Parts: sequence; structure tokens; C-alpha cells
Amino acid sequence: MDLRKLKTLIDLVSDSNVTELEITEAEGKVRIVKGGAGTAQTQTQTAVAQAPVPTQLVAAPVAVPSAPVEVGHTVKSPMVGTFYRSASPGAKAFVDVGSSVKAGETICIIEAMKILNEIEADQSGVVTQILSQNGQAVEYGQPLFVIE
Repeated sequence: MDLRKLKTLIDLVSDSNVTELEITEAEGKVRIVKGGAGTAQTQTQTAVAQAPVPTQLVAAPVAVPSAPVEVGHTVKSPMVGTFYRSASPGAKAFVDVGSSVKAGETICIIEAMKILNEIEADQSGVVTQILSQNGQAVEYGQPLFVIE
């Protein structure tokens, strides 16, 4: 979790009637507890360290395991929606790791507002990574595939 987001959460707890807030994400866990006189204390934990680091109103940097370095071209989501690897449940996936694709070939579907949008490869190559899971909600610009 980046420091700006953490600072925003601390300010939110400090300025509200909320006395405790706990958020768990892939990078780690943050627990913010409101102390006396309108101050908030935070405890942060990462999946690696598992050691709380209390602070007051200023977030301490948290050691987050670095994301794997992606080699190749990343295909990103052009919209917010639900990611599907195949045209229907039980059908064969459009692509798997190791599949050769050509530019313009359908590689997945993103459902947005009850409309199924076919997402095409914007580059030819071999799919080396699939970065989203079937049925998972995706955001605009979220990496979906890596093609080399």
C-alpha cells in the first residue's frame, strides 16, 4: 500500500467517528486505531515481516515484496469489468501460457455493463503470463497478459 493511500486512511479515521479500521490487501495488512484526543495510531504488517510498526499520524514505510519483473509486452485492460478467459463457462480458454497469438486475435473477454467485449492481442508473440484469474474484476489499465 502506498504512503499516500495510508495517509488518507489515517486522516479519514482521525476526522471521523470511526475508532478502528483494518484493511488487508495482497501487499500486507494495515490496522488504524483511533487514540485519545483525535489522534490515530497505525499498525502495518506485511506478509513477509509480520511485525507491527506503530506510528502516530505519519505512516512508516513498509517493506513490500517486489512484484516480479515482467519481460515482454503487457496487454492491459481497456476498461473496468469482469475478466473471462473463455467465451462461456466450460469452454476452452482463448489462450493459455505458451499459446502463440497474432495481433488482432481474441485473447479474453471483459464483461462491462452486461456487454461482452472481446479483447484482442495488440502484438503477435507467445503468451508467457496470464496475470488475471477467470471471473476476477479488473480495473482500467490493469495488466492481463504478458506476450513475448
